[in-house]
Amino acid sequence: MKPGNLLIGAPMERVEDPRFLRGAARFVADVNLEGQAHAVIARSSIAHGHIRAIETGDALAIPGVRAVITAHDLGPEVPVIPLRLQPLAALEPFRQPMLAHGKVRFVGEPLAVIVADSPQIAEDALERIGVEIEPLPAIVDRARAEAGETVLFEDHGSNVAIRWTAMRGDAERAFANADYVRRETFRIQRHAALFMEPRGLVAQWDATARKLTLWGAAKVVFANRRILAASMGLTEQQIEMIEVDVGGGFGSRGEFYPEDFLIPFAARLLNRPVKWIEDRREHLMTANHARETECEVEIAATTDGRILGLRGRSWTDNGAYIRTNGSVAPRNVAQFMSGPYDIENIALSTIQLTTNKTPAGTYRGPGRFEGDFVRERLIDLMAKDLGVDRVEIRRRNLVRETQMPYPLATITPYESATELDGGDYRELLDRCLEDFGWAEKVKLDGQLVDGRYHGIAIGCFIEGGGAGPSENARMALETDGSISVYVGSASVGQGIETIMAQIAGDALGAPFDRIRVRHGSTGHVADGGGSYHSRSTVMGGSAIVLAAEKLKDKLRHVAAGALGCEAGEVSLDSDAARGPSDKSVALSELSKTPMTAEATFHCTKMTYAYGSLAAHVAVDAKTGQVEVIDVVSIKDVGRIINPATLHGQAVGAIVQGLGGALLEHLVYDDEGQLLTGTLADYMMPGADCFPNIRATVVELKPSPHNPLGAKGGGEGEIIPVGGVIANAVAAALADFGVEPLELPLSPPRIWALIGGS
Repeated sequence: MKPGNLLIGAPMERVEDPRFLRGAARFVADVNLEGQAHAVIARSSIAHGHIRAIETGDALAIPGVRAVITAHDLGPEVPVIPLRLQPLAALEPFRQPMLAHGKVRFVGEPLAVIVADSPQIAEDALERIGVEIEPLPAIVDRARAEAGETVLFEDHGSNVAIRWTAMRGDAERAFANADYVRRETFRIQRHAALFMEPRGLVAQWDATARKLTLWGAAKVVFANRRILAASMGLTEQQIEMIEVDVGGGFGSRGEFYPEDFLIPFAARLLNRPVKWIEDRREHLMTANHARETECEVEIAATTDGRILGLRGRSWTDNGAYIRTNGSVAPRNVAQFMSGPYDIENIALSTIQLTTNKTPAGTYRGPGRFEGDFVRERLIDLMAKDLGVDRVEIRRRNLVRETQMPYPLATITPYESATELDGGDYRELLDRCLEDFGWAEKVKLDGQLVDGRYHGIAIGCFIEGGGAGPSENARMALETDGSISVYVGSASVGQGIETIMAQIAGDALGAPFDRIRVRHGSTGHVADGGGSYHSRSTVMGGSAIVLAAEKLKDKLRHVAAGALGCEAGEVSLDSDAARGPSDKSVALSELSKTPMTAEATFHCTKMTYAYGSLAAHVAVDAKTGQVEVIDVVSIKDVGRIINPATLHGQAVGAIVQGLGGALLEHLVYDDEGQLLTGTLADYMMPGADCFPNIRATVVELKPSPHNPLGAKGGGEGEIIPVGGVIANAVAAALADFGVEPLELPLSPPRIWALIGGS
């Protein structure tokens, strides 16, 4: 176990992939237990109304139906979904009950759970449920929400849940003294993560052992176990959550939803395994939505383009309830709108609204995608107004390396201060320009070539990562000389079985094929923070480094006894422990003594990857169709563990960003009915949509906040895409006076901006 750096930085193929490619992966739909029943959820078809009756008798009369569970069956107090992040008392009135009672607040809200011997019988019973709801006016936009003529929560008396405020410096003074001020209103549409595999759960209750086992856990299994234990009146030790393979996460999968309580509740009630698999329409209606934001923001600057301040207000449509992480994006819109730029004066607020839509949560780059769209559009508008080159205006305003660590705005009421941890932002801007071929491509700006108008644009971004406060890892030396590594991080497609093995292998000096990584399930470690906010490598990988040191210390002490020397005289290699006079003992011999080591990595400081992204588009003015011809990105992640997997993350993030910029849109009518409830209506990018994406990831400035120097890299490239594509479209259509201020940039919207009728 010689120290070295042979695995970290190597573009190793993912060890996960063979089982996926060969059809050997085990998703929750593949979990089948003897005697299991099947659940379906009766959901509200009304967006807003008082529940007058839920009749279950006809459904229960169907042979094979075992239970129809309504809120009445949950006890005198229906459990609610608690807040996992930003758990402020002011937000508690907006928590979602596990089953609706008294009132429904969005189409798709669970009313009852039908459990039957087969999915077909359960679906038949669903048709026999009689629901009587007295409709109320639906709140589906900001104007109606703020008017307050109808409110979702009468006891609160308003559709405004909370107001977040980000402050830095003296914005009022900066704007009063500015040479230039421009104010615009921007809108970002509602869309969602929409991972490939819908959600699902299998729950089993052992009445004798009084133990609950749940398959289908993801992302934050320990946090969800705490929530489930409290809502079911169990201890955490009575619940085991087992993570199986998943088809993507992107911030939405793995948060606590009503079904995460209802399926275990049904299993305990019937003392029988219960399985639930979500269909695609259910997923579009009920899994967390994201992004819907309106911003009225001003930028202040000097005549030469030095940004003096940002101020304004944003409104986020959070839907009917605030779930576990529903306040992350609204907070981030305000706190991170300044991005990588040196803006000394900031006064930004976000008003979090409740409406009769599906609740919103996090989606890759939450709040940052929205804020970057606003800021990057304002910078290009400002450059045009002032006659300053748009590249130079960015270079002039980027935070300099000598300013690090650089404090961002402080957010309230959930007091949060953070600072950029280091980097050379200007170097990456220049490298992106060179890789993109900006000097030549800029000649195409606004040019009509083969019937289409061409435009280019560039933007800069930061990616927050490494959310603390802690993560755990455990290592065990097995009798065959292999090393088992157990981590509290979860796998949601990011390849942690490969990445964690690379980290462990280097930390121990052990061969890659001798490392076995186990993740996500509650039986592996005492506690775990999970996978979100680009934290798995930063926090989980750092915990592995600490656990490896502990395991090596134990190995040296045990070997010292066998070698008759002091522990400090023992050296370790991949096969043996060696002492003075060339004496040695095989690790397989040492493994006869059970040997484990567990460590916790603590850190409350965020990491910040950073980079630039450029795009070239061609727009057909006759149809409004936008073709993405070229996208180039470059990002510094501090230290790269696996360049191959990281490159995949970068390309995937760009594709998702392009989907949000050009295609995806969850649309509601005035009655709160979702109009885009199938993949025939909800447009997503396909494999042939964006063929030329060039993503580069580098390691220039390691983070000082963790032993790996890693900054996290799972989200960054999605963040600037909306703003860059909008700026490229504006550059292409400059002769038409087109200035996009709203996403998505779909053909009908572009056509209308050009002046079509």
